[in-house]
Amino acid sequence: MRSAEQRNSIITSKRNARDKALSFAGPYSVNDHDVYTKATASEIVQRIAKGEWTSSQVLEAYIARSAMAQAEANFLYEDARKRAKELDAEFASTKTLRGPFHGVPVSFKDQYRIEGYDATVGFTAWANNPGKKDACLVAQLRTAGAIIFVKTNVPQTMFAFECSNPVWGRTTNPWNNKYTCGGSSGGEAALLAMDGSAMGVGSDIGGSLRIPASYCGIYSVKPTAERVSSVGTEGRLFTRPGFEAIRSSHGPMARSVQDCELFCKTIFGQKDSFHQNIPVPYQAVELPSKLRFGYYLSDSMMESSPACKRAVLETVSALREQGHECIEFTSPLNASAMEVFLGLASSDGYKKMLLFLVTLGPRLPSFVRNLTCWIVKTVLGDSLFSRFFSLAREKSVSEFTDLTDQRNKVTAAWYEQVWDKYGFDGIIAPVQSLPVIPHGGSTYLAPLAAATIMYNVIDSPVGTIPVTRVNPNTDQLSTDFVAGASGRSRLFDGRMYLGKNPAYDPKAMEGMPVGVQLVGKKWEDEKVLAMMHVVDEALGPRGFGPGSWKPRTQ
Repeated sequence: MRSAEQRNSIITSKRNARDKALSFAGPYSVNDHDVYTKATASEIVQRIAKGEWTSSQVLEAYIARSAMAQAEANFLYEDARKRAKELDAEFASTKTLRGPFHGVPVSFKDQYRIEGYDATVGFTAWANNPGKKDACLVAQLRTAGAIIFVKTNVPQTMFAFECSNPVWGRTTNPWNNKYTCGGSSGGEAALLAMDGSAMGVGSDIGGSLRIPASYCGIYSVKPTAERVSSVGTEGRLFTRPGFEAIRSSHGPMARSVQDCELFCKTIFGQKDSFHQNIPVPYQAVELPSKLRFGYYLSDSMMESSPACKRAVLETVSALREQGHECIEFTSPLNASAMEVFLGLASSDGYKKMLLFLVTLGPRLPSFVRNLTCWIVKTVLGDSLFSRFFSLAREKSVSEFTDLTDQRNKVTAAWYEQVWDKYGFDGIIAPVQSLPVIPHGGSTYLAPLAAATIMYNVIDSPVGTIPVTRVNPNTDQLSTDFVAGASGRSRLFDGRMYLGKNPAYDPKAMEGMPVGVQLVGKKWEDEKVLAMMHVVDEALGPRGFGPGSWKPRTQ
C-alpha cells in the first residue's frame, strides 16, 4: 500500500498533466465555435457529409468548450486531432463517410479502457497504468468514425450518485455549483450539459446513466443489460469478478433523443470479443397512434418532491393532449427490489465492492445490528429502514441463491402486477424523489437510488428525458406533509423535507433540471426510443438540448 506522500505525489502529477493538456486547447469563440457546439451529433455527421464542415473544425470547437467544463479526467486532444485530420483526408479523397459517427467528438466515462490512457476510477493505485487495448465499445465507435477526445470524471469506485474522487477532485453541476452533477456517470452529464461533447457514453448498475442525466438536464438510455458490451471496462472487474446477480448496462448520454437513437442503431447487434452481448441488431418499431402509459408520482418508499411530481404530471398532460392514454397506478415492488439489490450487493460483506448504500451493516456484530434494527423500528417507528439495515450483511451461499431467486420472483411479479394487468406500452416515473442533491448528500440519502434500482433489478430498458426546472413558486412542500406516512421511511422523509437544513429547498434549487424515466419491457429497447420521441415532441421546446446552457449569474 502506498504512503500518503506517494498518493499525494501521484495526484499532483496527474493534475499537472491535466493542466498541461488543457493548455493545448484554444479559447472558445462564440462567433467561430457556437455553430458546431449547438449542433447534435446527428447534425454534425450530416454537415460533414455535405462537405460544409470538416471533422477538424468540429473537434476544435468541442476541445475549446470541453476545456471550460472541468468535468474531465483525461484529455486525448492531440490523438483526437490526428484522428480528425485522417478522417478529413479520407473524406476529401473518397467523399465517403467512415461510418455513422464520422467526425463526431465523443467522450467516455473514465472506466472505459482506452489504449495509452489510464482508467483510474478515482484510485491512485490505478494511476500510471495506461490501457493496452481499447474497450470493445470504444473500438466499435472508432470504427463508426467517432473521435474519442476526453474521458470524464466519476466518483471513486463508481458506486455513488455524485462525482468526486481524490485523483481528479469534484465535478459540480453546471447549472449550480452548490449541487452535484450526479453519478456515477456525472462527468459525462456535466460535460454534455455544457455542450462540451457531442455524444457521451456511460454505464448503469443502479441509476448511473439516469440520475446524472436528470440532474444535468440531458437525455440518456439504459439499454437491457446484454445489448451493449461491457468488455474492457475497469469497473467491470472492480464490481467483483463473477458477480452476475445485477448486470451493469452501458449506453448513450446525449443532448437529443435522435443522438441516443444514433448510438443504438450503430452499436446494437455488434458482437464483442467474448460473445457476451446479444447479437440482435437494431430493429425499428412502428408505434400505434394511441399509446397506453402508466405513471406514478411516488414509490412505496419515499415521498417525491413537488418538483419531481410536477415533472411527471406535465409529461402526462402533454401526452394526453396528443391523444394518448395515461393511467395512474401504484408502484408495488420498489421496496422488495431494493431489498434484493441491497442483499445481493452486500452478500460478501463488501470485501471487494464498496457500495453507495449502507456499508456499516456487514461490519457490525450480529447482536449490534439486531439491536439497531429494533431501535429504528420500535423507537423511531421506521420499519422500512430497519428492513434494509438488517439485509446489509455477509450472506451464506444458500442465502445468496435465495436472494437470486427472490430477484427473479420480483421480476415475474412486476410483469404480472403491472405489464400484464394494465397492458401499458410504457411507464412514466420520477428519476428520484429529489430533483438534485447537495455535495455529500449521497452519504445520507443513498436510498433515493431505489427509484432507479427498481429497473436494474428487473432489467428494463429506460430512457431519461429532461422535462422542466425547479420553480419555487410552484414547488413548495405542502404544509400538511407528514414524514413516514403510508408506510414510507420516516427517517428519510424527515431528512429530505424537514428540520433546519432539509435537502429539498426549491428556492436554492431554482432553475435546476428535472427529468423523468420512461420505462419499457425487457428487450423492447427500440420501443423505448420510439416512445422517447413521442414524449419529447409532446413536451415541445422547453430550454434543453444543444445551446441551452448559459453560465450561472450569482
